[in-house]
Parts: sequence; structure tokens; C-alpha cells
Amino acid sequence: MNGGWGHPFLEIGDEEWDEELSEGRQGWGYKLNYISLHHKSDSFYCLSKASSETVFWNESTREANRSAVKEFIFIGLSDSKELQIFLFVFFLVFYVGIVFGNLLIVMTVSYDSHLHSPMYFLLANLSFADLCLSSVTAPKTIADFFYTRKVISVKGCFTQIFLLHFFGGSEMVTLVAMAFDRYVAICKPLSYTTIMCGNVCVGIVATAWGIGFLHSVSQLAFAVSLPFCGPNKVDSFYCDLPKVLKLACADTYGLDIMVIANSGVLSVCSFVLLIISYGIILLTIQRRPSDRSSKALSTLTAHITVVLLFFGPCIFIYAWPFPIKSLDKFLAVFYSVVTPLLNPIIYTLRNTEMKTAMRRLRQWNLKFLVKS
Repeated sequence: MNGGWGHPFLEIGDEEWDEELSEGRQGWGYKLNYISLHHKSDSFYCLSKASSETVFWNESTREANRSAVKEFIFIGLSDSKELQIFLFVFFLVFYVGIVFGNLLIVMTVSYDSHLHSPMYFLLANLSFADLCLSSVTAPKTIADFFYTRKVISVKGCFTQIFLLHFFGGSEMVTLVAMAFDRYVAICKPLSYTTIMCGNVCVGIVATAWGIGFLHSVSQLAFAVSLPFCGPNKVDSFYCDLPKVLKLACADTYGLDIMVIANSGVLSVCSFVLLIISYGIILLTIQRRPSDRSSKALSTLTAHITVVLLFFGPCIFIYAWPFPIKSLDKFLAVFYSVVTPLLNPIIYTLRNTEMKTAMRRLRQWNLKFLVKS
């Protein structure tokens, strides 16, 4: 190469240039390969880091979604405005009747000394349970008719379920206790005052509320920990446990079986036991006719009617293997507001002693108002 340019770099020969160029290519090739490998390593590191961050983000999002449901929405009974107005009046009138009727029975039994007997003590406890059971759902149902979006918090929903099973289980045991009271009174009249003494009656009532509490806790022991991450619409006007379990983002087959075993089997067994007990009592009345047979028969008829009204909806809701949507809602309405109102009506209209005691209570109230 001509070195006339006077540049020191250009003063090397052609062979030396080719050699330097060859070595330079190899050197630069080595450097390029190193840079390429280093770049790939960095890319792999960045890709791995990004992948791990993506997985972490997905897991975080999934966990957030699992607890995303903060409230449930009630579908209600109907979308028709006209029917909602009718249902509002229906629920309001029946609930006012429930409060007035059941409180009247509790007050009459409490203030009238003629009714201080085991049968009326258990009747007052039944009326109180009816009042509480209806008050769990009816007030909110009445208020929800004013809202298009009927919502309840998750905690409020489980509280409602707990109270429903608590008061419902207590009422179930109270009905069994009332059947036992009538059995002792009719089949073993000479031992009635000994068997059904005051301490025994208090113990029976305490047992009823205790069993109701255990029944309710056993229903919710595993349900409260279920994840709710997707649908939140309950196809009812209150939180019904089987319908709420269907909304969980987990396999609830075992819990469904437990609910059926706990509520359904208990309802069926108690109902069969009560029917057998009242059947034995009726046979005893027929075999031992007396002047008091008609009175005992009238009392038993009222008891059997209440048992049918209470256990019928329970069996269809929790134990019937082929649920029908429209029938379930009808029975839920019947169980919530109709049965608690019919109980005081049946016991007062068919019970002479209760009607007489109510007249005495009214006269006492009138005298008190006149004096004041």
C-alpha cells in the first residue's frame, strides 16, 4: 500500500494490513459473540424475571378475585311493579299481625296466673321463636321493595342464615316438647305434675335454644370460609343456605350433603316422630272417652295443624330431592310470614282458656287506662 498519505496507520504493508484485518475480524467476532451471548443471558434473565412477576401478579389477582364478592344481590320474588306493590302490602300486613299476635300470646301467658302451666309456658316460647324467626327476614324484605337493587353484605348474609337456623331449630325442638307435654297430660295424667314440673319446663326450653344454637353453628362451621369470587345473585328474597352455597368458587358437594343431613333429615325425623306421638295420643283418647276428651281433641287438632304448617315447608325446602323454583319461593314466603301468623290464630281461636285470658287482660288494661 502506498504510504504517501503520511498517516502512521496507513504506512503498514498490504500483508500486514491483511494480517491485522484478519486478526481484527477474529477479535471483533469474539467480542460480538461475547456480546451476543451476554445479551442473550440478560434477555433470559429479564424474561425469567418478567415471567415470575407475571405469575405473581396472576396469583395476586386470583386471590383478590376470590375475595372480590363483598355483597350478595337478591333477585327477589318478581320484577313486576304491580306484583311488588301487592307483595309489599302482603308482607307488611302479615308482619304487623305476627308482631301483634305473638306478643299478645307472650304477654297474656306472662300476666295471667291462670295460664301458668307447662303447656302455655311452651306456647309462649313458641310464639317468641315465631316472632324472632319472622323478624330475621320480613323487615328487610319489606324495605327491599323500595329498592331496585336489593343487596346484603356477606357478613349480613351469614348472620341471617345463622339466625334463621337458630330460631328455626329452637322452634322445632319446642314443637317436639309440646307433643311430649300433651302425651304426658293425656296418657299419664296422674304423673303430669311430677314429670312436667317447673324445673323440667325450664330445662326443656333451655335445651331447645341450645340445640338451635348447635344446629346453626354446625350449618355455618365450614360455609363461612368458602371463597366467593364470581356470581353473587341469590335467587330468593333472603339468604337461603343451599342457594348461597351454589355461588361459592369451590366444590360444595360435601357441604350440600351436610346441609341435607343436618336440616332435611332432622326435619323429616322430627316430623315422623311427632306424627307417631300424636297418633298414640289420639288412640288413647278414643280408648278412654271422658268429659275432657273433646277439649283434649281440640287442643291436639291445633297442635297437629301447627306441626304440619311448620314442617311441611322445611321438608320441601331442605329434603325434597326435586326442587321446583316457583314452589320453593312460595314455600319460603309461607314459611317466613304465613306460618308465624297462623300459629297464634290457631292457638287463640281454638282455645277457650286463651280467649278468656285475653278478655281478662283487655279488661285489666281498660281499668288501668281509666285510673291513669
